[in-house]
Parts: sequence; structure tokens; C-alpha cells
Amino acid sequence: MSTQTPATIEDVARLAEVSIATVSRAIHNPEKVAKSTRQRVNQAIAITGYTTNAMARSLRMGRSNMILVLAPDIGDPNFSSILIGLENEARAHGYGVLIGHTQNDPERGLEYLKFLNSNQADGLLLFTGHEPFGHQEMTQRLPPTVAVFEPVFGSRIPYVGVDDTAGARKAAEYLLASGHRSIAFIGDSKTRLGHLRRRKGYDLALDAARIAPAQRLVVDGEGTIESGRLAVEQLFMRDTLPTAFMCVNDATAIGVMNGLAARGYDLPRDFSVIGFDDVPQATYMTPALTTVRQPRSAIGRQAMALLLENLTQPLTEQREVLIMPDLVVRGSVTMPGKR
Repeated sequence: MSTQTPATIEDVARLAEVSIATVSRAIHNPEKVAKSTRQRVNQAIAITGYTTNAMARSLRMGRSNMILVLAPDIGDPNFSSILIGLENEARAHGYGVLIGHTQNDPERGLEYLKFLNSNQADGLLLFTGHEPFGHQEMTQRLPPTVAVFEPVFGSRIPYVGVDDTAGARKAAEYLLASGHRSIAFIGDSKTRLGHLRRRKGYDLALDAARIAPAQRLVVDGEGTIESGRLAVEQLFMRDTLPTAFMCVNDATAIGVMNGLAARGYDLPRDFSVIGFDDVPQATYMTPALTTVRQPRSAIGRQAMALLLENLTQPLTEQREVLIMPDLVVRGSVTMPGKR
């Protein structure tokens, strides 16, 4: 075949020994094509260079078949696992993924928005917990957008993530079942919806156990290791120590454990600690951290599926897809100690 002649779908079909309709299905709906047939089609596409031509046509039609993912911290262990799920779902439907690492920098967010204005991305997945800074000035409205992992406070943007309230309630109920009645919640926030929902789960469990609000210990926090360590110091300064620490996420729990260990306490004999997320580091703590596991890959798949649905048929109402998490019991929780 001449290198001057653009490859066609007929060329791919002939080389793969399938029909044109099968090639089309393999590209746009690969899940409907047998694996062996899909492999032959993909091989034929690679040989003919048809993928490049298909991309050029999509650009002429005003579509890029790319999705922009904005994340504040690509080093977050939750991000990589969610990314696997959403990228697999995107590839299954003929889409690619662009990753924008904002580092919570408004200027970086503005730079990535240029991809949207220049039609280099058809949709947006937000891990940031807020709408992109400056989008009102750059465009009248965002393209089809779905929030992932962190719901957008005060927005009607569709959201896919874990059921924070149910997961946190599981964690609090496990501490209660272990005999704890003095349980501190570490990581409260007035602006982060995920934190607020986890606080709600804590309150619901303690309400059911008839523990009065005046008996509850609640400390604000940013969800970082350092904020967990500082929370320990605050409680020591108040001289109001709990028997258990329920943390808004694993990073906070690791900070709490480090802070208690630095003061010479033996965990879990002296204090119990429970986290939320089940990041890889949780299993390597001493003791290993009891936590609530987020179904990260499933979150990624469903977030991308919802966004792709929104590209073809705009959502007429706010949508939330909440996936139930699992409690993972390890060694950081036991019955209250005798200090």
C-alpha cells in the first residue's frame, strides 16, 4: 500500500478478514467483539495506520476522543488506583486520557482549561473537590464534567465515589463494638464535603449508641499526616484524651499514630486508631492500620462510564453514584486499655 494514500476502514477490514461493521464495533464498542477478533482488528489498525486517520476525522468533527483529568496530587495513592479503572473504561470506548496535575495551583488549572477551549478534550473529570479556577472567564460553562473521589462543595456537578457516610458509620460502629465510648473524630472540615459526610457517619453511630454530643471530641484537620500529628498535640494540651481516634482518612491516622508513638505510647494497648481509604502504607504501619477500604478501581470505571454517558446524552438532573466501602480489620483497634 502506498504511503501517500490514507488508510481506510476497508483496508483494516480486508487485512483483519472481517466486515467493515465489525471493525467499527471493535473501535467504538470493543466489549461487543470477541477478544480474538478484536486483536486482529487492532493489529490491522497498527499496520495500516488507520488510528491516526480516525483521530484526524474526529478532530474535524469537533471531537478529540480525549478526557481531561484534573488532580491536585497525582502522588496520592488513591489516585493511581482510580486512574486504572477510569482509563480501562475509557479505552474500552475508544477514548484516551490526559492528566492535569494542578498541585492546587490556580494558574496550572487555567493552563489545563485551554485544552477544553481548544477542543483537545471532550469532557472533564475532577479530583480537586472544586470547580477549576477561572473557568467562568474562559468559557461560559464547563464541558460535560464528573467529580471523582471528592464531591464538589456547593455544586450540581455529578459525582462518583465511595459512600462516605456509610463507611464512616461502619468505622465508628466497630470502635463502639470494641468497647470504646470516648472516640475522637479527627479531620472535621466546614468546606470539604467528603469530610463532612464522614463526620456525619461518626455522629449517626454515636447517636445510635446514645453518646451525647457534649461527650464527643472533634478536631479539625486537612487530611494530611501533619494534621493528624497536630490533632494529637491539641488533645494533649486540652487534657481531654479519648480511648480511640477515628480519622477522616489514612494519612490523618498515620499522623495520629506517629504522634502517639513519639510520646511513648503503645498501640493499640493505650489507644486504638482507625482510618479511611486503605492506602498501601496502612498495612506497613506498626500495628497495621484498621481502616475502611475504598473500591478505587470500581469508582474509576463508573466515573468514566457516567461521563461518557453524559457526552452522548446530557444529564437532566444531578447524579450521585455512591459505592459501598468495606471495613478492613487489622491490628490498630482493640478494647480500651487501662492507662
